Order: sequence, then structure tokens, then C-alpha cells
Amino acid sequence: MGKRSASHLLFVLLCLGSCLAQAQILFQGFNWESWKKQGGWYNFLEGHVSDIAASGATHVWLPPPSHSVAPQGYMPGRLYDLNASKYGTAAELKSLIAAFNAKGVQCVADIVINHRCADYKDSRGVYCVFEGGTADTRLDWGPDMVCSDDTQNGRGHRDTGAGFAAAPDIDHLNARVQQELSDWLNWLKSHLGFAGWRLDFAKGYSADVAKVYVDNVSIILFLWEEPLRFCIKSRNDRLDAGEAVTFVDNHDTGSTQISWPFPSDKVMQGYAYILTHPGVPCIFYDHVFNWNLKQEISALAAVRSRNGIHPGSKLNILAAEGDVYVAMVDEKIITKIGPRNDLGSLIPSDFHVVAHGNNYCVWEKSGLRVPAGRHH
Repeated sequence: MGKRSASHLLFVLLCLGSCLAQAQILFQGFNWESWKKQGGWYNFLEGHVSDIAASGATHVWLPPPSHSVAPQGYMPGRLYDLNASKYGTAAELKSLIAAFNAKGVQCVADIVINHRCADYKDSRGVYCVFEGGTADTRLDWGPDMVCSDDTQNGRGHRDTGAGFAAAPDIDHLNARVQQELSDWLNWLKSHLGFAGWRLDFAKGYSADVAKVYVDNVSIILFLWEEPLRFCIKSRNDRLDAGEAVTFVDNHDTGSTQISWPFPSDKVMQGYAYILTHPGVPCIFYDHVFNWNLKQEISALAAVRSRNGIHPGSKLNILAAEGDVYVAMVDEKIITKIGPRNDLGSLIPSDFHVVAHGNNYCVWEKSGLRVPAGRHH
């Protein structure tokens, strides 16, 4: 959501259990304009479940599910009110998640808990009286749940992270806040079937606060953080993405916001990198369905899945120069990025081309050769 500096472009992945030893591919199932879809985005996306599953995705990232002042969902108010979402109703969301689960794809919710939009003013005339969206008092908060250093003059603790000027910053040191948000997250899991969270604007509260929700909700968790974004132009930089969700573009960087888009002529080079390297790669909806890159992206995803490339895979960089980057992963695949085609003896004789495109090529050990007449 919103605009961040260009370095805020990877997720840090906090996985429970053995996730880091598993081959995973995340698919972002929306863009900045999805809320406008006639008939509802949830209903529309359900028609593409098979295509997304066929792309190799193991998890799909869905937009914020609750009532929101902003139609995209990033200014939430009544958190339990899922029927007020511009993407569709609670029943439609539940149906969508069930459809993905039937194809073996788990769903990740975009969770915005750093800040909330209030429904009413208090006696001082300040908007800091919140409704949770239920008939009882769950998430019905007042100024005691707003940070004391917030512009809305809250009466809680001081903020533990970066401020968010557009809405009241919630006091995550408040015991009731922690308990009721944890209960809500667990409700999304049990009631709808979500298997993971992506925490938006997680820099708005401390790592200790984030750990509270990790401990209270046994689920895969994705956080915004600040490592370098992979850039095709910086092949000499050896990105350690082992515990990151890597991506080329998303609803902030690309889509109609185009805040800091990836170079359009190098998008497939970016996918060649993230889909063959350590980390959890994220495929963007727009690139598959709007840019007509489904076939190329799916071919790379198939290489990853077939060879079991995962966040802990071993990376061995064979060349990193101005016009070429070559790396071997798990001694199973080799990726070349850049315009240079003469690689000398870098590619062993028992590796064969299995995917290629403009300025990228991927070889697989003991893989099938491409049809006669095709080259890299």
C-alpha cells in the first residue's frame, strides 16, 4: 500500500516449521485496480483458479478482506465486516479460498493492523472511536488503543515503529489490542480457511510486536522489510534472498501506481532470476494475465518445481560481469542472464536448455533438450 522508498521492495519471510526446506511459489492475485471489477474480484478470480494453479503457485496472496475507507483495502475500519469489501462478499471470498484449496493452493491474506480508520469522534471531536463489525464489543476501541504520539491524540503507549500519517496508529503494546487482533487473525484462519498472512506496513511496529502475533497465530507470516530489490542492472551484487519473498513487481511498484516499476524490457530476466534462485518467488497477476507472459513464466516455475528449488537451496555464482550473470543452483540448474551468448566452458555437457527468452536461458541437469531448431 502507499508509496515507500525503493528499498522497501522485498518481504522478509518468517516461516513456521519446515517451510524453508520446501519449494514454494507465491502468486499475487490482484492489482491496484482489482476492486473495480464488475461483478466482484473474488468471483472473477475464481474463474482463473485453474490457470493460477497451473502456473506452479503453491500460495496465492489475496487483497485485504475487510471494510476499508479506501477501496483497495489499506485503510481498514470494521475488521470483522467482510461484506463491505469492494472485492466481494464474505461468502464469495470463502468460495474462492475453497476453490484454491481444491487445487492444492493455499491462500495468504493481506493484513493491515498498523493503523485503523475510526467510525466516530470522541468527546474531544477526535476520530478515535472504532467499531469492530460485530454485534458484540470485539475490536470496539477508543483513544486508549491509539498511540500517544499519533496525530489523533491517542492515550496509549508511544509508537514502536514508523508513523502512518493517514490514519490512527494502533497501540500494539496494549494487551486488549494484541488479544483481539490475534483472535481476529485466528477467526480468518478458522472461518475462511486462510493459511498465511502478509503484514502490510510492518515497519509501523517493532519486531517484538510482530513476534506476539507470530506466537499467537500458528501460520505462515510475510512482513515488509528493507533489503535491496533485485535489479538486472546490478549483476555484480550477490543478493542473499534465502529468507525473502522475491518479486519483480507488485500492486505498489507496478500496476497503475507505477511507483518504481521494474524495467519493462527486463521483466522476464527478473523472473528467470527469482524463479530459479533461493527465496520464495512471487509472480504478479498483471504479468501473467495482462502482459501475456503466462507461458514463459509457467515454464520457469515448472523448472523450479521439478528440481525442488527452495529458500535454502545452494547458490553458486559462476560469472557476474557487466554483460552476463551465470549461477548454478543445487547443482541441478544453471541460469544465465544478460546479452552475452558465448559462455565458454561454463555450461557442463550434461546440462540442457529447458527455458529461454530475451537475454536469459536456463539449463537443467538430465533435462530434456528443446526441440530442434530452437536456441538460446
